Amino acid sequence: MKTIFSGVQPTGIITLGNYIGAFRQFTELQHEEDCIFCIVDQHAITVQQDPAELAKTIRSLAAIYIASGIDPEKAVLFIQSEVPAHAQAGWIMQCISYIGELERMTQFKDKSEGKEAVSAALLTYPPLMAADILLYNTEVVPVGEDQKQHLEITRDLAERFNKRYGEVLTIPEVRIPKSGARIKSLQDPLKKMSKSDPNKKGTIHLLDTPKEIEKKVKSAVTDSEGVVKFDVANKPGVSNLLIIESALSDVSVDELVAKYEGLGYGAFKAGVAEAIINHLAPIQEKYYELLESPVLDDILDEGAKKANAIASVTLAKMEAAMGLGRRR
Repeated sequence: MKTIFSGVQPTGIITLGNYIGAFRQFTELQHEEDCIFCIVDQHAITVQQDPAELAKTIRSLAAIYIASGIDPEKAVLFIQSEVPAHAQAGWIMQCISYIGELERMTQFKDKSEGKEAVSAALLTYPPLMAADILLYNTEVVPVGEDQKQHLEITRDLAERFNKRYGEVLTIPEVRIPKSGARIKSLQDPLKKMSKSDPNKKGTIHLLDTPKEIEKKVKSAVTDSEGVVKFDVANKPGVSNLLIIESALSDVSVDELVAKYEGLGYGAFKAGVAEAIINHLAPIQEKYYELLESPVLDDILDEGAKKANAIASVTLAKMEAAMGLGRRR
């Protein structure tokens, strides 16, 4: 079994795209590999956050992990700031990073462009992300294409550390999610569904009510042809809805096309909405049960304990290799 690490920021509400593209794969991976899932709250504060809202979102995300199917008996789930080794190892990684390579990061350029005041943490985000991964002897990191650059610099930093101080860190591999996992916006099917999309009708959130889901799917952009078929190039909106229903119902796209043959877009959209609502109902029910339950705190306490035990060992090896502190 390989060790897999994944971190998700507690910002905004998890979307249907996040769930299909990442969370469903997490639930499969936990049965095959040693999985460590982290709520990376220290990354969230690279931009200013409302403290009360951040605390609420951290707990919400933890509940979503469990409600989506993460089993704390099979996987480790914890909050980043509850394991001090992350910030400590992040500083070590920062010390072996070069300003030039950090300034070339796409995320830094995008988020700092046109701004007079930019947090230094936006620049040093990648070394902390590297520390998150490297502390757990991670062998595989599942990421989307947009995060591939961060994994490349993580590998570079690990290799640089090992070259200078000895073979201490495991060099992780990048795993791109299986095809079909990228869910598009309902209003602009040429771009991915995003929790930061200003057009609220384009994004379905995991906690949307049935009425909200029906309304968003009903208003989804399709085309004037009125025929349900899978053609990403010429019918991106219809194809996106087919991918969503297929992913949530475990029915193939071809079977769905046959199901809707001869029916208009009204019946098609109603069927897609029903599939989403039926799939999310038990997840939402479990989420609300967990949210105010001491069970969630017990899971996070145990996760932090397990994570601390692993991370502290790696950190001690890193510090010893560099000559930090007193070594007997």
